[in-house]
Amino acid sequence: QLGFVESGGGLVQPGGSLRLSCAASRFTLNGLCVAWFRQAPGDDEEGVSYISSSGDDTYYGDSVKGRFAISRDDAKNTAYLQINNLRPEDTGLYSCAARPKCTVIRGVWIYKNEYDYRGPGTQVTVST
Repeated sequence: QLGFVESGGGLVQPGGSLRLSCAASRFTLNGLCVAWFRQAPGDDEEGVSYISSSGDDTYYGDSVKGRFAISRDDAKNTAYLQINNLRPEDTGLYSCAARPKCTVIRGVWIYKNEYDYRGPGTQVTVST
């Protein structure tokens, strides 16, 4: 079910930065793993990053390591995704989701999973 509202997307030039927000409106983020996804037109949805319920564990897809940073502020019931050094291939609809625990098997995040809450997404377009 829905429950998140994402914001912060927009049109940015290559090399630019954005800070995406994912605000929970009808439930608490406490105890939930929060994940970010992106989907480019014509492509499958890609798992970008997650942060565990404690905030101690994070995971990044290979294509975004070193450029993206996920965080959470449970007092504000909001998670964030700082995206830096943007590239045209980062263009897509970025959305967030939550479930009690994000699944990792042999160090690989199994992002194709059932999530308790999702958001409609915010569009990020990287272009000159």
